[in-house]
Formats: sequence, C-alpha cells, structure tokens
Amino acid sequence: MRNLFSNIKGDAFGGITAGIVALPLALAFGVSSGLGPTAGLYGAIFISFFAALFGGTDTQISGPTAPMTAVSMVVIAGIIAGNDGDINKALPIILTVFLLAGLMQIGLGILGLGKYIRYIPYPVVSGFMTAIGVIIILTQILPSLGYYPKEDAEYVNQFKPQAEEVILENILKEEAGEGILVLENFKETISRAEKTTEADILKESQTLAAKDASGAYGAIKVLPRALQNINWLELILAIGTIIIIYGFKRITKAVPSTLVALVVMSGIAVGFGLNYRPIEEIPSGFPIPNLEIFTHFNLGSLTPYIFTALTLALLGAIDSLLTSVVADNMTKTKHKPNKELVGQGIGNSIAAVFGGIPGAGATIRTVVNISSGGRTKLSGMIAGVMLLIILLGLGPIASKIPAGVLAGILITVGIGVMDYKGLKAIPSLPRDLKLGPIKLSSEVMVMLTVLLLSTFWNLVYAVGIGLVIASLMFMKKLGDLTAERSDVKPIKEKAWADELNFPENLKEDVFIKHIKGPLFFGSTSDFQQLAKQIPNTAKAVIIRAGRMQYMDQSGLYALEDVLVDLEKSGITVLIVGLLKQPRYMMERIDIIPDLIPKEHLFDNFKACTQWIKANIKHDA
Repeated sequence: MRNLFSNIKGDAFGGITAGIVALPLALAFGVSSGLGPTAGLYGAIFISFFAALFGGTDTQISGPTAPMTAVSMVVIAGIIAGNDGDINKALPIILTVFLLAGLMQIGLGILGLGKYIRYIPYPVVSGFMTAIGVIIILTQILPSLGYYPKEDAEYVNQFKPQAEEVILENILKEEAGEGILVLENFKETISRAEKTTEADILKESQTLAAKDASGAYGAIKVLPRALQNINWLELILAIGTIIIIYGFKRITKAVPSTLVALVVMSGIAVGFGLNYRPIEEIPSGFPIPNLEIFTHFNLGSLTPYIFTALTLALLGAIDSLLTSVVADNMTKTKHKPNKELVGQGIGNSIAAVFGGIPGAGATIRTVVNISSGGRTKLSGMIAGVMLLIILLGLGPIASKIPAGVLAGILITVGIGVMDYKGLKAIPSLPRDLKLGPIKLSSEVMVMLTVLLLSTFWNLVYAVGIGLVIASLMFMKKLGDLTAERSDVKPIKEKAWADELNFPENLKEDVFIKHIKGPLFFGSTSDFQQLAKQIPNTAKAVIIRAGRMQYMDQSGLYALEDVLVDLEKSGITVLIVGLLKQPRYMMERIDIIPDLIPKEHLFDNFKACTQWIKANIKHDA
C-alpha cells in the first residue's frame, strides 16, 4: 500500500484530469452504442476503477473506447432486433454477453496469453481501426443532421407490410411453442392476430426501420432522405462542436478541447433556450446492479454470441496492451500483460453487472494522466471516482446535453481513430502478390479486405478473415523464403567453408544438400523435389541440418517420403548437425533408426567426411 500512495498529489491531479477528459467521450460512446449515455458513464466508472486496481499497468486509464463501442453497437443492435425491438427485454442478454467477454479476458490473462496478443499482424489492426473510424463517422452523420429514421413517418410506413409478417410469424412461433396445431385451429391464430393493434404494427415498423438504417451501409442508404430532412439547429450544434474541438487545440492543449466544446455548445443551447434534442435522462443516484443478468441467464440464448464475446475480449486485450506499451514508453516502466488482462476482465465484468458498456485501456486518457503527474494505480482509481462524483452531483445537468453535440464529438473521434500511418504507406509498400495481370501488396490487400468487410459487413468476421488471409500470406512468404534459402532446387550448390576440402573423386558420387530454415508445411513441396533431382547413380546424400531449427508434422512426413524414395534407389543418407527438436520428431515415428541409423548422424561435417572416405568408394 505504501507504493500506491507514494505519489498522491500527482496521481490525484492526473486522475481528476483524466476523469474530466473521459466524461464527454463516455457519454458519447454510450449514446453511440445504443444503450444511452448512462451505460457509457457506468462503463467508464467501473472499468477505470477496477482495471486500475487489479491491472498490470500502473498509469493506464481505462473506459469505453471507439473500437469496443463499435463492436458493442453491432452486438446491441442485433440483440434488440431479435427481441422485438424491446431494449428492456434485450438488456439482460446484452449485459450477459458483455459479462462473458469480461470473464473471457480474465481467462486469457490466467492462461498467460497476454504476451501473444502482439503477434496480430499490423495490416489487420490497421484495417480494423480505419474501419472503426469510418463506421463512427457514417453512423453519426444522421444524428448530426438531426435525422432519426424511427421518427420519419414516411420511411417507417414502408416497413408496415414486413412488420405484419414479423408479428404473424411471432404468433405462429408462440402457438408452436404451446403445442397448438395451426392448420387444425385457424380460429386461435385469427383471434391472436385480431388483438394486434396499429400501435403494435407501428412499433415493429419503427424497429425494422431503425435496423435497416443501422450500421455504415444503412446510414449511406438513408443519407438522401436525411439530407432532405435536415434539422438545421442540430447540424449547427454538431458543426460548432467540431470547430471548437479542432480550433481550441491550436490555442492550448492544457485544457481538453472536447470538454470545452461540450460545455460551450451545451451552454449556448441551454442558455438561449433553443429547441434542441437532449440526450436521454441520466439518473443521479448510485448505480445499482442489474440482477436480471443472473435470473434470466440462459445458455441457449447465449450460444450464438460466444464468438462475439470472444471477439470483444480479444479486441479489448489488444486495445489495452497497445496502450500499455505507450504508457511504458512514457514512464520508462514495464507493464505485466497477463495481469493487465485480468484487471481489464474484472473491470468489464463488474461494469456489465451494473449496466455499463465494455471498454479497454484508452490511449488519450492514459497520456493525459501521465502528462498530468499520474504514476500509480491510484490515478486510474481516482479517475473512476471522479466520474462517479460527476454522476451523483451533475446527472440532471448532464441530461441537458444536446444530442447534436455528442454526434459532433464522435465524428472527431472517428476521424482521430483512423490509421493514417497505414493509409499513407499504401503506395510505397512492395507489390509482392500477383493476381492474374494485377500486382499488389499482400499487406495492402489484407488491410483493405478487413477495412471493407468491417465497414459494410461484420466487424467480428472481418477480423477473423483478415487473420486467416494474413496467416496464409505469411506462410507463403516463409515457404518461398525457406525454399530459396534452403537450396533444395539446384543440385549444384555453393560449398560451405568446411566443404572446400571434400575429396574431388567423390564429388560425383556424394551430393550435399543444405537446409537453412524450418521445414514446415509451407516449404514441404519444394523439399520433396530433392529425391527427384538426385540421379540413381548417386551413392550418398549428405543433408546439412544444423540450421533447421524446427520441423512440424507436415515437414516430418515430407522428409520421411524423401528418405523412403532415396532408400528405394539404394542411396545412403547421412545427416549432419541435427538439432534437438527435429531429432525428437524423427525419433517419435522411428525415422531414426529405421531409415536413418544412428551411425549415420554426425555432429560435424568433418566426422561425416571421414565416414564417407571409409565407406563410399568411387567407381573408376
């Protein structure tokens, strides 16, 4: 505890400053997620406090972030749509998915997987981050224009026929669940259908309209209607917010420009009594746990979301550990990745129980904390407490913030989160991939694939597909490189230094092959050509394996096939410098000693040469 309170003054100032910076973003992310500003604020409070308390990065400030909110938004929209558009009905399932993601993060930390997160390819991360920015910008254009699809009567009416189909389908499902045979009892179906009111149809139509206009593609689709129904006051509030955020930074960075924009534009809207659209009401009481998570827990209903929860867990892990690296560079310290994942998981789990959206380590807030003097876990805990005090004391005031202002804040967040470094590098990256007549960079292809699929299809699947493509590209490159370096193609090879004195009279009878890298499934096809290259007149083959550090199962069986072919041709195989892991693999399936007797294994080339001189005779 002494260490925790070793920098009270710096931690207090850093935590308070970071908490103030987090306030507008927490509210905005909450609104963007679909659960409202309260969910964003609750997430920021609990994640900041508990991730700091239990985490492995002393100076990290955690809370809702753009990537986590973008994925959460997709999860929330899908679950609400699957529950008749009723957010109260869907909320327990949504929060349980978030809780599951937090528990998975704890599991990742306990299993020690934190150190492996850094192996995710940069093009995948770059494409994903840029997609997050694009999604946030596109989805916030509508509220910045003051357009809400659910409130556009003409647009909603288009979905009435589909709404009636959905309602009828739900009636039939209810009857099937109750064991009622529909074809034998039309009267019951008609009776239930007649109880459907215009209000029910309107509500379902609004749900379908909102779903149709959700996401990046939906926003683009309804943009023409939005442009025809602009609420100029909302647009002015959003544009004013954006101008202040970027303009105030040019004056000073001592005060967060986002907070300045929030206070100034909200003050103008309230002070002049403008007829603006406020955000949802924020309760001023202490957060209470949502016990419906536990009372309505149903494994069957969660099964479709297990992969989504895992994606949230992994994304939060990546987001947090990248921020931890930034914090390390600034403070010259070393974070504990697995402990950090446990802390993030605990924070997300507790936030879910209290109705908060998930989050991760936040780079900007962490930098602000460090720059303001924060050096221990206390700073992150103070940031959480600061947000709780704001909630308890200023909840009713915060409820008067204009929705257009938060839309403007989110647009700047979307612009800022895009990976411009990766985008700028596109023209300069080597075009190492040929698709027919087209040449392009494999890294660019992965990045653009993730970017487009994330933006217009599915964030979760896009990352998975990007990882698969990146892995395949890597394996191809490694295989090509291994084949090129291992010299398995040409028969005549450049001799190594210790081979220069090899007997001239035996050079036609003995072929020396160098393996200069791992023998794995990406390089086996080239290696298998070895047996075909060596003429039947050869008497022996020396395989130099001192640089073959690793062999997988595919490489093992490829080697076995080559050795069997050489044995059938009566060619003796000698191996020099075989390392521990490949030897263990070969012994496991009895290549040693069945195909390669132990006396044909040599620690160095000199010993192998002596054996050759004694046992291989050149035919004159």
